[in-house]
Amino acid sequence: MLIDNDLDELQKRESALTYIEVRLKKKGRHNLFDLTGLSGGFLLKKDDLELLETYVGPAVFEKMLDKYGKDHLGGEKVLGFNRTSAGILATILALVKKDSTVVHYLPELPSHPSIPRSTKLVGAEYLEFDRLDDFHLPENTSLVIITGSTMDHKVIPVEEFQIIIKETHKSSTSPPLMVDDASGARLRTAIFKQPSAWDLGADLIITSTDKLMKGPRGGLMAGKSSLISKIKSKAHQYGLEAQGPILAGMVRALQEFHPENISGSLEKKRELLRYLKREWEGFKETPTGVMISAADIALEMDKRNIKTSLTDRDLAFLWAMLLLKGYGIITIPAVGMPGASPTLRIDLTSADAQKLGIEELNHILRDSFKKLLQIAPSPQQAESVLFKGSENR
Repeated sequence: MLIDNDLDELQKRESALTYIEVRLKKKGRHNLFDLTGLSGGFLLKKDDLELLETYVGPAVFEKMLDKYGKDHLGGEKVLGFNRTSAGILATILALVKKDSTVVHYLPELPSHPSIPRSTKLVGAEYLEFDRLDDFHLPENTSLVIITGSTMDHKVIPVEEFQIIIKETHKSSTSPPLMVDDASGARLRTAIFKQPSAWDLGADLIITSTDKLMKGPRGGLMAGKSSLISKIKSKAHQYGLEAQGPILAGMVRALQEFHPENISGSLEKKRELLRYLKREWEGFKETPTGVMISAADIALEMDKRNIKTSLTDRDLAFLWAMLLLKGYGIITIPAVGMPGASPTLRIDLTSADAQKLGIEELNHILRDSFKKLLQIAPSPQQAESVLFKGSENR
């Protein structure tokens, strides 16, 4: 096992950033292809630049964010964070008491690590479910969280969404309910035609402004004014709030967001999947592209009689790093934060996906997989690819 803990994942990520830096210097930005679906951006206008000061920025852009954020998510009031994880932390710090319980329902385990980690920080209990038959609310429940779409883009059925909200609101303590709709705020509505979380009855909704839209890596929260005010106070105490530049980037991204940009990727992904199925059984369709899990990558190795001591996760990280190093393809297993999914996912809504033809992308995946087959039997070679440029290893 080459990647065994959060520190290993962090060092792997640092290596990936080194590969990106080297490729930028040698070949330029046009030869990098961010296919994570999280590439984001800063669509700032020229006149915005002189407003990005400590106090001027929030004075201008907080009001604008409130307007466009409510258009996007609903709610009575809006709040910006420097990351979605920061918004989740601020919410739990503000609303969850020690020895109470946070209950989390999601389409498929495991959860994003920010939720159980934040719960642990306040000394609360954490329960998570992905089956309605198992779901229940202890008497001391202080917060209920629903994940609209998992890290691998598995989306909650709207019927389950409605049942969880109903059960929460009719419980004796009626705890607040927050929807972690990081990508789901657009994925559920644009592709699956579900109502917004607010319209379904959520008290709070948070989304990531770099997921399936051209915003900075930040968290956008909307919900009931009384809850937002408590969370905002806690966010400022701990430095979790979005600063002027992030607020401005969020506003411009919301102004430029068009749901049809997401739905337009549907035919392209089907064409790519037809190519991939000729070579692999493990690739599956996602709402916005294709993916192959770490377990399925290992199965593909077994089918070809490749023996390796690497774990399934190691293989996924290694393939992602080979795609980055050799072809400039950026995927989440290479650059993701510790705890991110190791599933190799190609998101065709990404702006960079428009620079690659389907046949070219298919060729890159085939060619990089051949390199994976060659390197996987040698842990030493694999380690040199995964941790090149990591100074602390």
